[in-house]
Amino acid sequence: MLVVLFCVVTITFFLVKLMPGSPFTSERNIPDSIKQQLLARFNLGGSNWEQYTTYLGVRRNVSGQFSGLLQGDLQLSTKYRDRSVAELLRDSLPISAMLGLTAFLIATTGGVWLGSLAAVRHHTPTDTGAMLAALFLISIPNFVIGPVLVLFFAIRLPWLPVGGWGSWTSLVLPAITLAGPYIAYIARLMRTSMLEVLGQDFVRTARAKGLSEGRVIYKHALKIALLPVVSYLGPLAANLLTGSLVIETLFNLPGAGPFFINSILNSDIFLLEGVVIVYCALLVALNLAVDVAYTFLDRRIALA
Repeated sequence: MLVVLFCVVTITFFLVKLMPGSPFTSERNIPDSIKQQLLARFNLGGSNWEQYTTYLGVRRNVSGQFSGLLQGDLQLSTKYRDRSVAELLRDSLPISAMLGLTAFLIATTGGVWLGSLAAVRHHTPTDTGAMLAALFLISIPNFVIGPVLVLFFAIRLPWLPVGGWGSWTSLVLPAITLAGPYIAYIARLMRTSMLEVLGQDFVRTARAKGLSEGRVIYKHALKIALLPVVSYLGPLAANLLTGSLVIETLFNLPGAGPFFINSILNSDIFLLEGVVIVYCALLVALNLAVDVAYTFLDRRIALA
């Protein structure tokens, strides 16, 4: 995990340095002396290698101190003046996390239920309807689903707020909009996996012993059928927990999603690095959690 994070931080840093312009490029001309002072203040003077080692914290900065990533310092944002990257992420990540967690629960519950229902009632109108619903959710972009939900549930039926951040009701429409396509992906994956498991010998044996169909499905088949779904949940959780630019912009939520794009457009290297570090840390941690979860779902798998 540490090696992966180190490689991602390194590649991201040098890719940003290859971009044209600088964090202090603007329409008005800034004297070179002021630019040099700004570069020195943000430890962006010298060669790319010197900037990189200073950012890691293995080289002294202009103040003669070791203050970098290894010391837990994410540096100052070059766009949002006098605000550190840690402060920006601290204020915005909880909102993105709540939105992502709510969407994750909706997507997982809805997808597993819909896929299991379609598999159990294979070749019936229920199966066809469930897969058509999944196809609809995959085909319609969430920036279309969101306004439609707002039109019905916030304007015509004023049950929920149109947008903004306030009570828990502010999460309902954004979470459903964000979870929509993932419900479909999980449903299709769950249906395929469940159909394969239902055709295996141990399921036929359980039925031959006289067990009820519900016990066969929920006691024996479901845990094995969940394995491919669990593999997908690791990257899915990281993606949802770090927020969505489109959804947060659409519903005017002050989350971390816009930082992904704005940090690139503004060449805000430290903010971009901070966002990437958080995303990758979540990704590798959740993938590790998925590997551990395998041992609880399938006794044939053991941790080395």
